[in-house]
Amino acid sequence: MTGTCEVCGNEYERALEITAGGKRHVFDSFECAIQALAPRCAHCACRIIGHGVDAGGRTYCCAHCAHHAGAREGVPEDA
Repeated sequence: MTGTCEVCGNEYERALEITAGGKRHVFDSFECAIQALAPRCAHCACRIIGHGVDAGGRTYCCAHCAHHAGAREGVPEDA
């Protein structure tokens, strides 16, 4: 599929089409897809490209960040 990346504007003959939340997105790379779609950690603001940790109604990249942000439920004490 040829398409124009919605992040960088690159026209690419093997563009990726991703549907998320019922909306269609087109990217030229996983890197651009991550920049557009991956959530940010509520503590350190890095992009979460793995499972992450949901605690206290927020999403964190890891238990360490959740713990440092004050989340306690479901977060190990030594995080």
